[in-house]
Amino acid sequence: MTRFFAALALGLVLAGCASGPSGSSEELPTSSDQTDNQKRARIRLQLAIGYYEQRQPAVALDEIKQALQADSNLADAYSVRALIYMEMGETRLADENFQHALRLSPNNPDFQNNYGWFLCQNGRVDESMARFEAAIKNRYYQSPAKAMTNAGVCSLNRKDLAAAERYFNDAFRLDPANPLVNGNLAKLNYDRRDYERARFYVKRVTSAGIMTADILWLAIKIEHKLGDRVAETSLGTQLRRRHPNSVEYAAYQRGAYDE
Repeated sequence: MTRFFAALALGLVLAGCASGPSGSSEELPTSSDQTDNQKRARIRLQLAIGYYEQRQPAVALDEIKQALQADSNLADAYSVRALIYMEMGETRLADENFQHALRLSPNNPDFQNNYGWFLCQNGRVDESMARFEAAIKNRYYQSPAKAMTNAGVCSLNRKDLAAAERYFNDAFRLDPANPLVNGNLAKLNYDRRDYERARFYVKRVTSAGIMTADILWLAIKIEHKLGDRVAETSLGTQLRRRHPNSVEYAAYQRGAYDE
């Protein structure tokens, strides 16, 4: 059960001039402080992000190249390029670009969070946790729940359930509507056999309209443990209708609640 529960929470935002969020300046620079080359670079980067979101990585990479030709110190460009390379499976290039972005803007919390996720996905768990902590502790970070959530998922990967629950609970306090946080808290409580709390969290996910196969199967198992056959059957119908060819529906048909 990993498709929903290990979804990532990355930050694809432009930092403006990163010296502000890093804490090295008392005043955030504005567009009037930028040179013409810097403005052109940012326009190119915005175009790159647009192409990246449209699933056109080659075009996005070309726009980033042109952005860096205009401003070779644009940290955001290296960060976005790192995300593209990460998605393409170009591990070495992604790593180099994450590190370059952080050299230019060492305290940028989005960069720290994104690099932490990259490290986690590549088996460098201890390094990744340090990056998440750096992001979480940055008082300028506007979305620390992202780093908390990723740290929770990464903690699960190394079987540290206590740390995972701590991170998810912290994220829940900041972002109680986050379906990824609620889903993971539901799974953790189910595994410890606290089915009522597991139901509380999983309902927050399904009530938001998220009906992935793994979430529905977890909800079914929770209702099965609580003995609510009406709710269990209703959720089973949802699973059959939405995901008839899923491994979760096959398990439901077998009655494999404890596999």
